[in-house]
Amino acid sequence: MNVRPTEASTDRAIVLFDGGCPLCRREIAHYRGLKGSAALDWIDVSRSTERVEALGIPVADAMARFHVRDASGHWHTGAWGFAVLWDHLPGYRLASRLLRGLHLLPLVDRAYTLFAAWRLRRRCESGTCSNPAATSAVSSKE
Repeated sequence: MNVRPTEASTDRAIVLFDGGCPLCRREIAHYRGLKGSAALDWIDVSRSTERVEALGIPVADAMARFHVRDASGHWHTGAWGFAVLWDHLPGYRLASRLLRGLHLLPLVDRAYTLFAAWRLRRRCESGTCSNPAATSAVSSKE
């Protein structure tokens, strides 16, 4: 899902991820180890709240849902964000094309939305959610 364009365009895509989430951290480490990942700017939302806010994304939103900004400056979230990310990674490009071509992104995004809400709620309930913005994201979703 396209969120909103930013004023400045860049030729580097930006990936916002929750580095405080063990599952997210492992998944991002996997992606960062792949060919093509050096062309992306990886921002850990749990450690770089100022950078996230400077990009125009509320930290609570970035903690609650995966965000990727494409090279044109448009933000994509959830499954659409993963598709943009996968476009940069040779081993995942086919998955991105299939999801788009078969019009499966809306369905995958619904599943992702349920997972993301569960993940953030679980993370904050377990006490590993020290970021106040993430805590407010959980309470605002309830």
